Amino acid sequence: MSIKNKVILFMIAIIQFNCSITPDKNVDEVVSEELILKEFQHQLKRDLEDDNINGSISAAVLKGDKIIWSKAFGFVDNTSKTKADTTTIYRIGSITKTFTSILMMQLLEEGIIELEDPIEKYVPEVKELIGYSDMTKITFLQLASHTSGLHREPNMEDASDGPINEWKNKVLKAIPSISFQSSPGEKYSYSNIGYGILGLALSRAVKKPYIQLVKDNIFIPLGMTTTFFNVPNSKLDQLAVGMEGGPFGEINMEIPKKEHAGRGYKVPNGAIYSTPNDMAKFMGAMMGFQNLVHPSNLAQMHQSPLPEDETWWQNYGLGIRLLRDSIISTAGHTGSVSGYTANFMYQREGEYGVVIMRNYNWGMTNIDLRSFAVLRRLKKITKNN
Repeated sequence: MSIKNKVILFMIAIIQFNCSITPDKNVDEVVSEELILKEFQHQLKRDLEDDNINGSISAAVLKGDKIIWSKAFGFVDNTSKTKADTTTIYRIGSITKTFTSILMMQLLEEGIIELEDPIEKYVPEVKELIGYSDMTKITFLQLASHTSGLHREPNMEDASDGPINEWKNKVLKAIPSISFQSSPGEKYSYSNIGYGILGLALSRAVKKPYIQLVKDNIFIPLGMTTTFFNVPNSKLDQLAVGMEGGPFGEINMEIPKKEHAGRGYKVPNGAIYSTPNDMAKFMGAMMGFQNLVHPSNLAQMHQSPLPEDETWWQNYGLGIRLLRDSIISTAGHTGSVSGYTANFMYQREGEYGVVIMRNYNWGMTNIDLRSFAVLRRLKKITKNN
């Protein structure tokens, strides 16, 4: 288990303990939606103040298919002191993987691909993977669920550099440097390059550019007008300036700035920009309130292809991280790139969801846990009503 996951597990235990010791006389307060949202707002504002690096945090809470709360705190640019608002744009990082998985399920419904199709059918270049053989053929399902066995990153120095329109060439160039760390289908192992290959395979299967497919199949149908792969010039004044680092080290603003020009192969796994309000529209679709894919396929995305350990708190479906404890089960994804972090989380059995975005990497706000905690508290409203 990684150090990050150990920390998250420890913090969830703290959340559970804190919730369990709430005095009976405060039960009515605890289950008030208005109070929970008010305290959530105060917590995010206090976290930002404690970090004291003049960054920004923007967030939204969804109930059903409606945004019931949306706020922004801090500054878009810590040099000009321009205040963030609900139109401020951030990078969403690996939450992009969820969009790629939705696109995969759409192509499945159209009869263009099958989840068990070998990727070599569309990307024969994968035969150049180190250790590739008839015993290590990988499928769409395995790439989407991080069970392909591929390492997290290619062993290529400049894989994450280069303009966005060259991402496919970067994937192809990287393939001969990628090896397996386990057999396909054997176990979960997070792979960024796996999603690069997945996006390329989807694009080739339908014979259309990946970026255009996501725009046409997801952004436009959902009315996501402030979501982009490239932020247009007319929207640049709404883009939060990324700050790599946090309150406990040196702040670097040059690396995030450079990465706006492109992140090499990392397009299907981490290139999207958005706002919390726009991401709430996508979250409504993931919760089944908008019809992007058939309900049965949406349900499959929320299931791990590996046997689930009932004693464990974390699993991964198809482009979706699954978290649970004794009170609540959630789904969503996190994202982190240079200068930006984001979290996208919703109740699997409920009607609430949360999006949090930030223009720096480290701080008092563990946005994964902030989302989990507020959804856990909101879950009690459903139980008590």
